[in-house]
Amino acid sequence: MATVHHRYATVRGQCLFYREAGPADAPTVVLLHGFPTSSTMFRNLIPLLADRYHVIAPDHLGFGFSDAPAVEEFDYTFDALADLTVDLLRQLHVDRFALYVHDYGAPVGWRVAVARPDAVSAIISQNGNAYDAGFAEEFWRPVREHWARPTPQTTAALRQTLTLEAIRWRYMHGVPDPTLVSPDTWYHDFHLVSRPGNDLVQLRLLTDYARNPPMYPELHAYLRRSRVPLLAVWGRNDEIFRLEGALAFVDDAPHAEVVLLDGGHFLLESHLDAVAGTVRGFLERSIR
Repeated sequence: MATVHHRYATVRGQCLFYREAGPADAPTVVLLHGFPTSSTMFRNLIPLLADRYHVIAPDHLGFGFSDAPAVEEFDYTFDALADLTVDLLRQLHVDRFALYVHDYGAPVGWRVAVARPDAVSAIISQNGNAYDAGFAEEFWRPVREHWARPTPQTTAALRQTLTLEAIRWRYMHGVPDPTLVSPDTWYHDFHLVSRPGNDLVQLRLLTDYARNPPMYPELHAYLRRSRVPLLAVWGRNDEIFRLEGALAFVDDAPHAEVVLLDGGHFLLESHLDAVAGTVRGFLERSIR
């Protein structure tokens, strides 16, 4: 088993936590987590990659063990999270890397890739959306209503995403065998998003998510122009980002590999070995 280091770095005055493993001179893979979790979602994947790759998995600001300044002290946007990620990688002297993105990690990663196209060696999207077709309408309807006209009622609807039951649903929906998913996952996430003031952080980011779909055309142009190797490995039963979002990648990246597995949004909790094997094979073909 690879040794995993748990480190902190000060970036733009903020303390960011990250996990790091693998040989420093090996190709680097950067893992970007989604909502409402942290780099803990990669705790089991990291050792399965670190024998051949240098793996870095940061916690976004406001998540996990990174700082979580109040919304009055920091302007939480996906642009800001991407800027912190870029500066962290520069501080770690990582100038070439593959990106593995999930959920919120996707719009962070898309900004990193568009800003630093020469730095990205490959992209793995695991239920990380980049297309309008990927949005599950029922799930996103209350969020879109809030985007269109924020009211106390729409804000209350968004707050429901922070409840223990809603976080549990994210882990459990679409999983054929629920016994594979540890309750540690949703209790851990719920504990951290329940920190005083963190609800406002999460509401701010949910609101800012409205700025992600308008940037999709720029991302699609980058995919067509760069022909960066791309893998979409997806839980086909995801009711947050539908499988159509995975299939759409081939519209702009005809060379993309698409693998659909019989799981949900947090695929690593139920299909770790299948995802790890798929990712290792892709990286071996793409960047080694």
